[in-house]
Amino acid sequence: MILLTGGTGYIGSHTAVELLQSGEEIVIADDFSNSNEEVLKRMETLTGKKIPFYQIDVKDKKALKKVFEDQAEPIRCVIHFAGFKAVGESVKEPVKYYRNNLDTTLSLLEVMQEKQVKQFIFSSSATLYGKSKGKAPFTEDEPDTGCTNPYGWTKWMIEQILQDVCVADPEFSAVMLRYFNPIGAHESGLLGERPNGIPNNLMPYITQVAIGKLDHLRVFGDDYDTPDGTGVRDYIHVVDLAKGHVAACDYIKEHKGAEVINLGTGVGYSVLDIVHAFEEANGIRIPYEIVERRAGDVATMYADASKARRLLDWKAEKDLTQMCRDSWRFEQML
Repeated sequence: MILLTGGTGYIGSHTAVELLQSGEEIVIADDFSNSNEEVLKRMETLTGKKIPFYQIDVKDKKALKKVFEDQAEPIRCVIHFAGFKAVGESVKEPVKYYRNNLDTTLSLLEVMQEKQVKQFIFSSSATLYGKSKGKAPFTEDEPDTGCTNPYGWTKWMIEQILQDVCVADPEFSAVMLRYFNPIGAHESGLLGERPNGIPNNLMPYITQVAIGKLDHLRVFGDDYDTPDGTGVRDYIHVVDLAKGHVAACDYIKEHKGAEVINLGTGVGYSVLDIVHAFEEANGIRIPYEIVERRAGDVATMYADASKARRLLDWKAEKDLTQMCRDSWRFEQML
């Protein structure tokens, strides 16, 4: 049995589906702060399975203990997705981010310690490379030069906590998956990224412009040191990312200690590359305007994903056209 905290969120829901389809049993804990009950229903429709679900705040240790105690089959592994994730919002509301992201993790680790659960997969982020003096592609052993925003610092701090737990308990296993930029949606159109309010991430912003919910896309800065002046990122299909978690669940069964692993494609695309790819894939024009840079953003970031290939036998398979088509299909089916 695998517990997914934040399992009805964008990445969590896709991972849940892939785990169930691989034969794993799962339970989900989520407070619906960035998702809703409809997502759970769609996951059950896709898999044909009733998913055990607890609507709780993961900071609530009493509620969390009940999740562990209720399961007929013991929870062997936790995948921790629950956390706030908007870079810009974290700059404006740092206390909110530190309180939520650290407290959920610490509560979870304390309950795991009490229940003798020793496998932890963490939803980390390539944001940790934000102040690196090196050049892309970034490897997992990139010198630690700090983060550019509070969201990134919460990921950095949690990784450090997990490293320390693994030192204190040689039987504990922690795999920290540093995501690059997930986009796309399930090919069925039933699951995808559905943020509350105006999107913070690029692809849902584009799809909302495409369908007419928003007038135009705002591109944050065109004066970066990149080929077209807009920020360059490693965009990975969310289903590929979800399959990376399935591979991590297999890996962690046999390996103790802490491991940091990038999940990305190893290819960088600019914001305007994504806009033009979406237009070409779907035959829709996306109007945009250039606005000031966004606090906490960097010019170029893409992965060296060779470690994931070596340790997890995993690599991203879906291309940019699939990412754009799947994102648009999901938006149309909302």
